[in-house]
Amino acid sequence: MSKASAIREMSDEQLGHELREAQKALFRLRLQAATERNDVPSNARKLRQTIARILTVQRQRELNKV
Repeated sequence: MSKASAIREMSDEQLGHELREAQKALFRLRLQAATERNDVPSNARKLRQTIARILTVQRQRELNKV
């Protein structure tokens, strides 16, 4: 899912949904890290990268509309 090409193929509604889900998952991982129950710390980095990709695609689409 984290490939930029797959993200670019999504509709605006799908991007919004994926962004919300990734942000929720990142929040859960941060809570786990705070309670020292995080088994795979690299997942947080992957989620942050996915969120950044989604936000970048949304911004590109916003600029293309103008």
